[in-house]
Amino acid sequence: MSDTTSELQQIADRVVERARAGEQIEAFVSRGGETEVRIYEGEVEHFVAAQAEGIGIRVISDGRTGFAYAGTLDESAIGEVLDEARDNVQFGNADEYASLAEPDGVAPTEQSLWNDALADFATDRKIEIAKELEKLAAGKDSRVRVDDANYADAWGEAAVASTAGIRQAGRENGCYVSVSTLADDGEGDDAETQTGFGFSVGNEPSEFDLERAATEANDRATRLLGATKPSSKRVTVVLDPFVTAQFLGVISSTLNGEAVVKGRSLFKDRIGDQVAAAGVTLVDDPTNPKAYTSTDVDGEGLAARRNVLIENGRLQQFVHNAYSARRAGTVSTGNATRGGFAGTPGVGCLALSLEPGTRSQAEIIADIDDGLLVQQMQGLHSGVNPISGDFSTGAAGLLINNGEVGAPVREFTIASTLQRMLLDIVEVGGDIDWLPMRSAGMSLVISDITMSGN
Repeated sequence: MSDTTSELQQIADRVVERARAGEQIEAFVSRGGETEVRIYEGEVEHFVAAQAEGIGIRVISDGRTGFAYAGTLDESAIGEVLDEARDNVQFGNADEYASLAEPDGVAPTEQSLWNDALADFATDRKIEIAKELEKLAAGKDSRVRVDDANYADAWGEAAVASTAGIRQAGRENGCYVSVSTLADDGEGDDAETQTGFGFSVGNEPSEFDLERAATEANDRATRLLGATKPSSKRVTVVLDPFVTAQFLGVISSTLNGEAVVKGRSLFKDRIGDQVAAAGVTLVDDPTNPKAYTSTDVDGEGLAARRNVLIENGRLQQFVHNAYSARRAGTVSTGNATRGGFAGTPGVGCLALSLEPGTRSQAEIIADIDDGLLVQQMQGLHSGVNPISGDFSTGAAGLLINNGEVGAPVREFTIASTLQRMLLDIVEVGGDIDWLPMRSAGMSLVISDITMSGN
């Protein structure tokens, strides 16, 4: 534990020591910062270097919960926050499930979540990296303009203590670059512009693959030039890795224990059922060091752990924090999420991924006679009903003919249900890519999807 993290732990401990008889108290103390650099035409267009610290306190008494927070760690302010949380108890509704997380004996997995090289990385070098990325992306194709090139990093340290016996502290940092491109073609009424993007993530800037990010941003934009509206038909689709990561984000909302206990998940009462194709295994594993969102403890101080949610197509479990687990009659899976000191714990997947296959996207496409490579989905979250599973969203991509990627297409929708799509998964690609989000991407092949165009 670093000196600064130890300081946070001591603050949390002192709050808990002030608990009165019959009171449960949890103190969550955090400190963090971020850097954002956006480059446009070689100049810094946007720069943010921000830090914040504060404390959030939960008090539970007679089944009622009070919460308060402050964006300061001043000792007198902390006393006021505790008093306010106690006052807020009277406004809470009595809830038989209200209680703090308790130690469950699961030890945190040893991980290297803090990188001194990133913490000490000079600001001018961050700007230079973003400029270098812009230059790389701009020099690959005369039709491509760079909309913006970005560098971003974040660090955080937190400590949590509670009267239930929780006492955990840690710190982590990470960084990524991204670039957005615009590809232009044609003139007058025939003029069109397509968009692209590329990412690279790392524990420190030396791990960035700028060339790859620039190439992907160019390819994604230029290969959609000349796209037309396709004819309607049922096809086999290949989801590009970034689209798959978005798709998994939607799936994760249906496996959220809070949604399940509230009856807002299509998978309610389906534990043990075959919900995906045989061979499909879905894992939430924040202990995977390759995941951008890897962590050692969850938002309530329980050890983060590998949870197999779907194994060989069968639904095994949902993700829970302490509260949703109690309502569901089970135990926490270490999936409490927390946006910072200003919020109470929620529930969510922390680092979701399908078990990858072995083949590349090119090898997969070579075996498809009539299909569609989906490169973009618009409004994915709004186009999916997490209760019924109905799925309909706009998309753009490339037709697949006789094993090769062909004409670009756009202005169509792809439609099915989440249930059907999971059961119709034909193959998971081996091209796993961890993105700056809570789910991984890889090529995903789904059969019998309705493509609605002309």
